[in-house]
Amino acid sequence: MPQNFDMVCVGNATVDAFLTLKEAKKYLRFLPETNELCIKFGEKITVDKVDLLVGGNAANVSVGLSRMSLKVGLMAELGNDEFAQKIINTLKKENVSTSFLKQTKGQNSSFSTIINFQGERTIFSEHVKRDHDFNFNSIQTKWIYLTSLGEEWKNTYDKTYEFVEKTNCQLAFNPGTLQINGDFKDIQKQMSIADILFLNKEEAEKVLSNKYRVSSIKEALRALQKLGPKIVVITDGKNGSYALEENGNFFQQGIIEAKIVEKTGAGDAYSSGFLSAILHNKSVKEAMLYGARNATSVISKVGAQTGLLYEQ
Repeated sequence: MPQNFDMVCVGNATVDAFLTLKEAKKYLRFLPETNELCIKFGEKITVDKVDLLVGGNAANVSVGLSRMSLKVGLMAELGNDEFAQKIINTLKKENVSTSFLKQTKGQNSSFSTIINFQGERTIFSEHVKRDHDFNFNSIQTKWIYLTSLGEEWKNTYDKTYEFVEKTNCQLAFNPGTLQINGDFKDIQKQMSIADILFLNKEEAEKVLSNKYRVSSIKEALRALQKLGPKIVVITDGKNGSYALEENGNFFQQGIIEAKIVEKTGAGDAYSSGFLSAILHNKSVKEAMLYGARNATSVISKVGAQTGLLYEQ
């Protein structure tokens, strides 16, 4: 029988290996003038700590929402190796439904190696080519969260659009780099029906580059809203976040200061904090604070999920 969910997240689930180096070694140095991390070729470099953790945009958001006492499912495609089992075990432990996961025989899980140095991360990411041929027939949900997928993403994006139109569920949309760097017409339909759109500042500028010339965050929010989404949220790193409601109300939320340990997953943490507040009938202004708190907690720990907050 179909299950009823608060949110089903559609996107990726990965395994992330974090290599933490607390200070420069004799074989590694950071060049601030060029923003380059230099490593001596062929050397064996000792790291301070290694963490093997589950990541991926959709997986991160699904865990964040589940920790806020929401019923969540994840729709993602995995391989059938030992790392896939780690992803499944983690999701089950976090009370995220794995009913919609697809495992493909003979394929490995998507894997990232992340160098964590001086609070900043450098990511080496492998994305295994997937079909992303998901079945939406058994889904009953109030919301869909649609985010980044690999090369064969258009079919799933179209299926999501059709599902939202058919069921009148609500759509939270956070397109990934591959989608944003492509032809805008390929995400135009999803943008037009989104209830909430999440982008960072650089992504917003990219989406608008061929359509509007904007000189401020407020103008960018208004321009994005003209493309269809009811609520638009733009995050801007240390400058905090900005949101525009359907009625034109504009809000700004500063960051919450904390010691930065590692930044992976800050955007996903913000999205899950924001969405959990909305699903708990909080205002947009309150949701921005939830998002900021969640992001701050995540960057104070290693990994995209370790610091995700629980409902209090």
